[in-house]
Amino acid sequence: MPNKLINSTALRQNILNNTLAVNEIQKAIGIKGILFEGEYKFIKREVANFFDVTERTIENYLEKYETELAKNGYDVLRGKRLVDLKLVISKSFGNEIDFVTKTTVLGVFNFRAFLNIAMLLSDSEKAKQLRSLMLDIVIDTINKRTGGSTKYINQRDEDFIGNLLRGEDYRKEFTDALRDYVDMGNYKYMLYTDMVYKSIFKENSSEYRKILKLEDKENLRHTMYSEVLDIISSYEAGFAENLKKEYQSLERKLTVFETDKLFSEFEKQRLWEPLREKARNKMASRDLCFRDALHKNLEEYISSVPQADFDRFLGDKSMELEQRFEEYKETLKRLKERE
Repeated sequence: MPNKLINSTALRQNILNNTLAVNEIQKAIGIKGILFEGEYKFIKREVANFFDVTERTIENYLEKYETELAKNGYDVLRGKRLVDLKLVISKSFGNEIDFVTKTTVLGVFNFRAFLNIAMLLSDSEKAKQLRSLMLDIVIDTINKRTGGSTKYINQRDEDFIGNLLRGEDYRKEFTDALRDYVDMGNYKYMLYTDMVYKSIFKENSSEYRKILKLEDKENLRHTMYSEVLDIISSYEAGFAENLKKEYQSLERKLTVFETDKLFSEFEKQRLWEPLREKARNKMASRDLCFRDALHKNLEEYISSVPQADFDRFLGDKSMELEQRFEEYKETLKRLKERE
């Protein structure tokens, strides 16, 4: 697994966007560098010495991964900022570092960029060891926040409860429409629910359960992210309305063939494309990052998880479902008292 970081931009970024884990990694390593502009900075020589590689090796990686490293905190100082850094270095080291008075341009790594280069260096044993430590700390940080299980990490999102409860109303509209407007046995509920899932995230319910290792008794939707619940609700409410209109037009229940044709036309509407793409990206990326679950049909949608998502599911605002329910009930209670 540590070597996978070398080949995956998304995996590297997932670690660097996890502020909680990065802070724990920094404590574990204990490396500080030069305190400048509120954070520790490392010059190229220090980075090369730490990883037992040449400065030229670091330069090669800077050339190859310039955009990624800059995104994660590598900075090139010039002018007044460089002068200010030189003053800090002079006070700390005197003239021991000869570039202090000579250089007019200087590249510096912050701690995130330092970790970034550690995840790229393929020929450094120290970098390999650090990658292993980083992964251990990331896993430990997530486990501590989730109580050792990430299956229901989606429920720590403050939007989850509201979306889930609203979704139940739209779900009832959908099942009522199937009951009243489609001439078919009870299998139709599973059939068209799976058609909704396949259309949105390319998996039916059994495939989804297998990937997340859900038991039969576990409610599938209780593991879904709020954005995915939103689009499912939109599908179900919209298709229920289409079924009703077609039933009124025909003045009879629809056959299976007619219902399938109606759904095919419904899912091809242009408006669904950006919403499906967003839902697929959220599901594929978050599940790989937080649950170590790979949705093979959605591999092309995998990207790094933004820092905001780590705060959303692991930060101070996130909480367990029981806490969310208590908070939700208190909100409803206060609203009732105002009436």
